[in-house]
Amino acid sequence: MASSGASLLGSAFTAAALHASNRARLVARFAGAGAKTAGAAPLVALLKGGEQETRHATDTDVLFRQESYFAWAFGVREPDCYGYVNLTTGESVLAVPKLDAAYAVWLGEIHPPEHYRKHYGVDRAIYVDDLGAELKALNPAAVYLLSGLNTDSKKTHKAPQLEGDAGFEGLVWDKSTTLHAHLNECRVVKTDLELDLMRYVNRVSSRAHVEVMKQAKPGMREYELEAIFLHHSYRFGGCRHTSYTCICGIGPHAAVLHYGHAAAPNDGPVEDGSLALLDMGAEYHCYSSDITCTFPVNGKFTAKQANVYNTVLKAQLAVFAAIKPGVFWADMHRLAARIIAEELLKHGLLKGSLDDIIMHHVPALFFPHGLGHLMGLDVHDVGGYPDGMQRINEPGIRSLRTLRQLEQG
Repeated sequence: MASSGASLLGSAFTAAALHASNRARLVARFAGAGAKTAGAAPLVALLKGGEQETRHATDTDVLFRQESYFAWAFGVREPDCYGYVNLTTGESVLAVPKLDAAYAVWLGEIHPPEHYRKHYGVDRAIYVDDLGAELKALNPAAVYLLSGLNTDSKKTHKAPQLEGDAGFEGLVWDKSTTLHAHLNECRVVKTDLELDLMRYVNRVSSRAHVEVMKQAKPGMREYELEAIFLHHSYRFGGCRHTSYTCICGIGPHAAVLHYGHAAAPNDGPVEDGSLALLDMGAEYHCYSSDITCTFPVNGKFTAKQANVYNTVLKAQLAVFAAIKPGVFWADMHRLAARIIAEELLKHGLLKGSLDDIIMHHVPALFFPHGLGHLMGLDVHDVGGYPDGMQRINEPGIRSLRTLRQLEQG
């Protein structure tokens, strides 16, 4: 397998085509929602890319990863950019920073805007310094800015503050949640090109997990398993980033849902007789993967370990058999919880009637986190709870990251 470039996904795949398709869908959503302007004045969607950050107050850069909405629309790797889409004509314009001459000494070649136009497949490219004047010359009826709540993280995406910047005075800003809502709906449903990209990064992650299984043995440390995964994903898949912090829980650590954080940094022993729960996913072109594997470190399940493993497998396969467009996602969670309850009863870990166990939400004690989540440019992707959709306040169910009725893509 090649380590980088479009050949990873086959000759038919191009990132520029993927993002051009995404922008076209955004324009179509606004048109479908009946967005109209008076006279010839256009509507514009303006997005701000991620900023290059340093480690606290030092001059050490944090490895840059593009802001997800900007990545969806433009696929740009560089920090400190803006981009807008003319929602009336469909024209796309990328604004890149004008770099100081010293950049060439420390960081590499300085390219003119035309380079970025060709590379990213936008209609035009300009300097950020000229963006305000460009927008004013366009004289839009409104400039939509991205503002809204991420219903998964509970964090708010705040609109960029542009009014006080030189050149932006006098524009009509729309800081409602309109752009946020339309972008979320676009991101929820993946195009064929996006699905190709996600299949690729999941193949990379799957192969990396298999390599970890092959090399894992008693006497290692958890971080060694993480290192094998990271090495394989990067060397053989070109995946510099992961979708989330790797979780490498051995034995009791496997019971901690998001183990692996800074206070529990995958540093425990890999012991004979233990189960390894490895939850790790590579990221490619900002698109995520998320795979969890559980296996016995010494290669052989005990009877109790096999019972638990096969309980989860049976629930998973039942969901796979039932899932299709039109299914209500909460019903899939309830199906999995019921299978788990049946199996725990069968193995003597629960007592009583199945109906009573389900009615009193006993499976949530073993299955508290909710079944699955949306994926895409974020591992817990946006759009799980659109406007008007409320969480169901039941144990387990309340932790679901979406209640959507599933649809194609």
